[in-house]
Amino acid sequence: MPTHPLRIRALLAAGVASGAAAALPAPAMDLRQAYDAATVQDATVRAARANAEAGRERLPQALAQQRPQLSLSAGRNYNDLSTRSIDNFGQNRRWDNDYYSGNQTLSLRQPLLRPALGAQVQQARAQVEESDAQLEQNEQALVRRVGEAYFDALLARDQVGLLQVQKANHLLQLDAARKSFAAGAGARTDIDEVQSRLDMTLAQELEAAQHVDFTRHRLEVLTGQSAARLAAVDMPRFVPTPPEPQRLDDWIARAEAASPELQALRAQAEAARLEVRKAQAGHLPTLDAVAQVSRSQSDSVYNVNSRNMQKTIGLQLNIPLYSGGAVSSQVRQALASEERARESLEAARRDLGVRVHQEFRGMTEGVLRVRALEQAVRSAQQALLSNQKSLQAGARSTLDVLQAEQQHITALRDLTQARYRYLLAQLQLQSLAGQDRSANVGQVNAWLESGG
Repeated sequence: MPTHPLRIRALLAAGVASGAAAALPAPAMDLRQAYDAATVQDATVRAARANAEAGRERLPQALAQQRPQLSLSAGRNYNDLSTRSIDNFGQNRRWDNDYYSGNQTLSLRQPLLRPALGAQVQQARAQVEESDAQLEQNEQALVRRVGEAYFDALLARDQVGLLQVQKANHLLQLDAARKSFAAGAGARTDIDEVQSRLDMTLAQELEAAQHVDFTRHRLEVLTGQSAARLAAVDMPRFVPTPPEPQRLDDWIARAEAASPELQALRAQAEAARLEVRKAQAGHLPTLDAVAQVSRSQSDSVYNVNSRNMQKTIGLQLNIPLYSGGAVSSQVRQALASEERARESLEAARRDLGVRVHQEFRGMTEGVLRVRALEQAVRSAQQALLSNQKSLQAGARSTLDVLQAEQQHITALRDLTQARYRYLLAQLQLQSLAGQDRSANVGQVNAWLESGG
């Protein structure tokens, strides 16, 4: 007896839930929990945090170059002196003398005029900003990566459920076809058609089950937690809406202003501009204030057993005259790097506009696609019911019913994919626009069932 559409829906619900290991008492993990776990577990984000910490140290290092430099040096030596000479009587004479010598020097240097240091401090600030923006970029990317892994796992689970529904239908139809053939009312071709579809479904189920394992493992690697049970989309509450604001230009402007990727590249371009100033400062003089206190004992063979104390203070001027063309080469190199940074920023800005456009369309068209596919599912369900009744009346064949069932399952699969694609587009569009990560995840997580 062919399966009634109401039974198909019941089997579908059971099949979708089969991958969730309902016997386990532990609650299902939702998107919020997956993201929170990934922020702690993900090695890429942890590396980005460490990189940001390292980048922040550039500023205190640059500021230290403008502050006084104080150093102390000390030494103590043992000297064994042998002296030979000819005295007034023409005789060779030798004197042996051994003694200790030593020195201690305390030096203070304060840069007064070093144009490169000012540019270096500003450059360090730009590099710190770049490091922080890169960290934000990696953390925003984590939102997208967790979302992709989570919804891929849900989709794989749902596809297994659909195939299990299809397999159950084929088994019932195969049993009915065999009974009908044994009673002399059916045809052998009905059995062969159903068996062929059943074999194909079994092969697809094996492949889909492997994909379930892969997607779960991918999510588990990100979160460090079991992904055996995942909260599904709450279909009664899920009502996709267009993005707000509804103008693409507004989203592109928002992304260009808040995108951490562009912020990092802007800071990189500023650092490259300041590198040009640093290189050009190689042509300029520098001026330092220098103070020194030195104490020495037996500092030469002529002053054995003597002690000296010297104090000096003054200015030290350094005027570069010629360095073999190195400074000019460094300036040209810095200018080329600045041009590269500007063009990289422009390329990223254009690419960002393309990606925002793609995700914006993913939401706007996703609303229409979900509605259209919901209607397609209803139509396919009605067509399946009509074919089943026509088969009972003898007006349709088993092949017609199989094709109607396939169309119904295909429509359900496409609807499931469209829903997840819409949710992922919402997640990614908000990330590209630089929205708060927690709020972004919370908006999408609100569509999921509580407690799995």
